[in-house]
Amino acid sequence: MSKRVLTTESGAPVADNQNSATAGVGGPILIQDQHLLEKLARFNRERIPERVVHARGSGAYGYFEVTDDVTGFTRADFLSAVGKRTETFIRFSTVADSLGGRDAVRDPRGFALKFYTDEGNYDLVGNNTPVFFIKDPIKFPDFIHSQKRDPFTGKQEQNNVWDFWAHSPEATHQVTWLMGDRGIPASYRHMNGYGSHTYQWTNAQGEAFFVKYHFKTNQGVRSLSADQANELVGKDSDSHQTDLLQAIERGVNPSWTLHVQIMPAAEAADYRFNPFDVTKVWPHSDYPLQRVGRLVLDRNPDNVFAEVEQAAFSPNNFVPGIGPSPDKMLQGRLFAYADAQRYRLGINHTQLPVNAPRKATADNYGRDGAMATCYGSRHDKNYEPNSHAGPAQTDAPLAAPLPVTGWTGAQGAAEHVKDDHFFQAGELYRLMSDDEKSRLIANIASGLSQVTLDEVIEKNLAHFHAADTEYGKRVEEAVRALRED
Repeated sequence: MSKRVLTTESGAPVADNQNSATAGVGGPILIQDQHLLEKLARFNRERIPERVVHARGSGAYGYFEVTDDVTGFTRADFLSAVGKRTETFIRFSTVADSLGGRDAVRDPRGFALKFYTDEGNYDLVGNNTPVFFIKDPIKFPDFIHSQKRDPFTGKQEQNNVWDFWAHSPEATHQVTWLMGDRGIPASYRHMNGYGSHTYQWTNAQGEAFFVKYHFKTNQGVRSLSADQANELVGKDSDSHQTDLLQAIERGVNPSWTLHVQIMPAAEAADYRFNPFDVTKVWPHSDYPLQRVGRLVLDRNPDNVFAEVEQAAFSPNNFVPGIGPSPDKMLQGRLFAYADAQRYRLGINHTQLPVNAPRKATADNYGRDGAMATCYGSRHDKNYEPNSHAGPAQTDAPLAAPLPVTGWTGAQGAAEHVKDDHFFQAGELYRLMSDDEKSRLIANIASGLSQVTLDEVIEKNLAHFHAADTEYGKRVEEAVRALRED
């Protein structure tokens, strides 16, 4: 094997990588030392803005294989035949912490999946919880500010966290999930993934269905108690990254089984609660899980920065047969996710290998911009329509249209019979075993007891009381005991 030669960015060989060029042995460094200046300048620019949320993450490649026929519900080509496989890339993440944070913390986990389909890339962006804290995107910046570091103290403050939840009763369901046993997954392999939002499927006949995605881990759900997590963080702050990397390196390939809940579009308007409210789940008794296929992860990225940090996901990357629903949080994210990547990575981030289509070809009239590498053919025009055989639109929409009516303006969703903020949080609490309930109460009280404003504590206690009388009473007693200690 020939010896590799160190070069500058322009490809010129480097003669000395240990000593800067100076004016004599003891003289000042010379500005003509191109290699030195290039190294320092590039080093100063190594970092890009980290994600505002989901900054800390891990990723892996794999495939999705269809195991059950769902062609009656969607015409998506990658779901068109039992046995069909599609290459995928997944990015797991924590939500609130920064890039240098810890893995084993109490926080939702991102579950972002990119399918490299024959018809273009399809991004399914979700979490390891089937619900979320809020249901309107206008509240999202405030919510994240409350969970991030306080501008004065520079720390995550329990006062801010619980103050926002006190003024957002719809968060009670997700808070119950987060503070329960599944709030700290043992690893990325040992947690479920959910699309969380409601999406639309459309079949070949144009019939529309609303769907929710459930990726059930085949490794079994395993979680950590607060004490176990604190101990693990002290041993390995990158525990989830370590586990995922080593499992795949050993050939122990993690897998999940995908199920969906399917609601005929016509049933949405009269359902007993708003089916597009991401703070609620659809009961399985109403819409049972239907198996679709399995996701297998079998290859680690070669470079974490190039493939995990620069991976860009957006829920508006749909393929024919899949589209959005009236879910307001989803509607906001259709803009926000893609815009975040344009800011972080630049307008041409879709040309990066991890983001570019694998089976399809991106062929459009977007041009130029920083780091453009794809220009099309020599005589291509940069406008449409044209008379030069450039790419033209297709007549087939991706999904069925969504009907809209009424006056424009700020307004809430249409009222359904059971549109309240608390009943599903209560149902979740009552499903728990006695031990699970005790750990949930202890986790909530640990944070809420640190809040200094009595009004904030009382508002949060009222939410738990509204969810379930026993639930509220036990939280209240536990908070009082800790505050009197």
